[in-house]
Amino acid sequence: MPSWNRIHTGTSSDPKLSLQQSWWAMIGIGEQGQEWSIEQKFEKIAEAGYDGIVGFIPSPDEAKIWRSLLERYNLTFGALSFPACPEDLANTIKAAEAFGPVQYINSQVMNSFVIDEQAVDLLNGILETSRRSGIPNFIETHRGTVTQDLIRTVSYVEAIPELRLTIDLSHYVVAGEMNGGSDEAEACFQKLLSRTGAIHARVSNGEQVQIDVGQDGEHPMVASFKRWWTYGFKSWKAGACPGELLPFVTELGPPGYAITRRTDGSDEEISDRWQQALLFKRIAEQLWADVSNEESQETQLR
Repeated sequence: MPSWNRIHTGTSSDPKLSLQQSWWAMIGIGEQGQEWSIEQKFEKIAEAGYDGIVGFIPSPDEAKIWRSLLERYNLTFGALSFPACPEDLANTIKAAEAFGPVQYINSQVMNSFVIDEQAVDLLNGILETSRRSGIPNFIETHRGTVTQDLIRTVSYVEAIPELRLTIDLSHYVVAGEMNGGSDEAEACFQKLLSRTGAIHARVSNGEQVQIDVGQDGEHPMVASFKRWWTYGFKSWKAGACPGELLPFVTELGPPGYAITRRTDGSDEEISDRWQQALLFKRIAEQLWADVSNEESQETQLR
């Protein structure tokens, strides 16, 4: 039976990967030193083959143009939320309903000093608020939030059956300096990945949360993230019903997430975030195809 906390399109199509771009990650993106306009950003996102955008719900003054551009470029919208209590989320839901179609909510739950039973109670309250609205709500694994501690977050997953996560393992990799990995970390990651609701694409090397992975993803940590994303894809598909979507969001933040060098009194990024976002998009497409092909071959052998 379909769960309320998964994205349903209302069709009978095969479960799909929905490739989405973070609006925050578009800050400072442009050409020849000039940042693209709002419409240019929409155009570039659509031209690149993305299915949607993830960002804060636009203000009432901007809502009309946002609805118009989403419709013109046939893009979906996922909303960001930073609730510290269920009432905060209720306000986000109210704004989402006023704005228009919101595919899901991505929550970074405040704050990192709420732990253990108190955190479980908070997460249950937030999920209950979401359930009543009917809008899926994925809790992001993120530093500075309820989920900042890897081991505790595993315990929250075990305690809350409806908890589904926006997976961003870069935060745990940098917090634990996991540039080499460990059996203990892998076991924890697999428990979290088994509750994948969405994935945020960023690669950490255990020292910086967001690194330049190279033109073709040649940085050695890319292999680890590919493995984790693949496990998330497989876990999600194992529980998916027809017509469901898995958001894969390329989310490469501007400075100070992006590594910079000081040049002539200003901070200059060392990598092309837009091109790296497109690289992550291509990687996700290939990993999804590989998982689907593997499933097809297993089916044929039965």
